[in-house]
Amino acid sequence: MELVTHKKLYLVSGRATRPLAEAIANELGEALGEPNIAEFANGEIHCRFSESIRGCDAFIIQTHCQVDGSSINDTLMEQLIMVDAARRASAKRITVVCPHYGYARQDRKASGREPITAKLVANLFKEAGASRLVGVDLHSGQIQGFFDGPVDHLTAMPVLVEHLRSLEGDLTIVSPDAGRVKVAERYAIQLGADLAIVHKRRSHTAFNAVEAKEVVGEVEGKVCVVVDDMIDTAGTICAAAEQLAERGASRVIAATTHGVFSGPAMERLSASPIEKVIITDTLPMPADGDLDLIEVLSVAPLIARAIDAVFEDASVSEIFGGENLS
Repeated sequence: MELVTHKKLYLVSGRATRPLAEAIANELGEALGEPNIAEFANGEIHCRFSESIRGCDAFIIQTHCQVDGSSINDTLMEQLIMVDAARRASAKRITVVCPHYGYARQDRKASGREPITAKLVANLFKEAGASRLVGVDLHSGQIQGFFDGPVDHLTAMPVLVEHLRSLEGDLTIVSPDAGRVKVAERYAIQLGADLAIVHKRRSHTAFNAVEAKEVVGEVEGKVCVVVDDMIDTAGTICAAAEQLAERGASRVIAATTHGVFSGPAMERLSASPIEKVIITDTLPMPADGDLDLIEVLSVAPLIARAIDAVFEDASVSEIFGGENLS
């Protein structure tokens, strides 16, 4: 007996990522599946796919964030439930696509008696039934080793670099802290720009508080682009921008992949010397987002190319020329 098998691509999205998932599906020329997500009276989440996905190559897209009254824990749990439903529906392979991977900043024990929740999240996905994970600009490269299976680490750098090329003036790429120097250096090389570093010190007395102390590099008269993987409360990026403005930067622009914008972020950004904040659509724009200040670029084409490569068992790193691996 001989059986020739054919793979079927199945795309499905959680509620937090629907607009981005629709854009990804359009790029691939595929229709989004319907997970029929609903909630019981006590808030428990229920999922039931509308069609048979037996033997399918399933890609479950969900970003982890606060949206429409749901917490980051709700969106994470929603994706885990969809993965479990797909496994029990006999999907052949399940790939978790996380445009923004939740709990990524807790990737090590910075002090005693702390969790490593980035590893915990990876364990949860594996236990739920995921066989592969796709993420965009993970907070640290070591997270790739937390998941017990293949991990495709995408980067929004090509999208951001293409946009930054249109900026006029003498460009300097700025790392907001020592931990982002390698990433900032890659931006500087691709743009043919200078590199500067802001020395950052976190407060030992106040949680989530940052002090920018010194700037290493020439920034006077330069168009300074501060690059980071995310803007959360905007403390780091605003502190860096103030230091750059004090040292004579002609313009200060922020470029980041994930616009989390928690708490006082919008108020801080509006009051800072930052002229423009360039983000991607890995996270939905918050309701109080200032459209004059924030410019959103789409990573849908990049994610679509990666999904297509995974589905065809082709190389994902070749899409980025290997720049996504470090």
